[in-house]
Amino acid sequence: MDEQDILNSEECRKRVMAIYDAMDVLNGKWKVSIMSCLCFSPKRYSDLLKKVLGISGKVLSRELKDLEMNQLIKRTEGSGYPKTVIYELTEYGETLKEVIDVIANWGLQHREQIIRSSRKKVADLQE
Repeated sequence: MDEQDILNSEECRKRVMAIYDAMDVLNGKWKVSIMSCLCFSPKRYSDLLKKVLGISGKVLSRELKDLEMNQLIKRTEGSGYPKTVIYELTEYGETLKEVIDVIANWGLQHREQIIRSSRKKVADLQE
């Protein structure tokens, strides 16, 4: 292995480890969706439960705690009655907005690609 191969291998290893670290924090079906909702504005727990389709209350609570522990979101309790809790992205969490936008845009493009491909298959079958 020459010097360039060693440098490339080391750089690849570092990138894979960085991706592993990022995915460890953002893993699961719900965290990126929750953060995506919070990119628009702070939300109450009940608002997140409505916006993140399919998530249960128990899972939402667990995911919010994980995101808070990783300093990506902030939980603020109101002083009134009934008690309100607001969740919002932290400054650190906002550093992921661009990543979330890229994932969302890719998801839209992917959905369109699959729909076009399915329509083409149906058209080909009808010929």
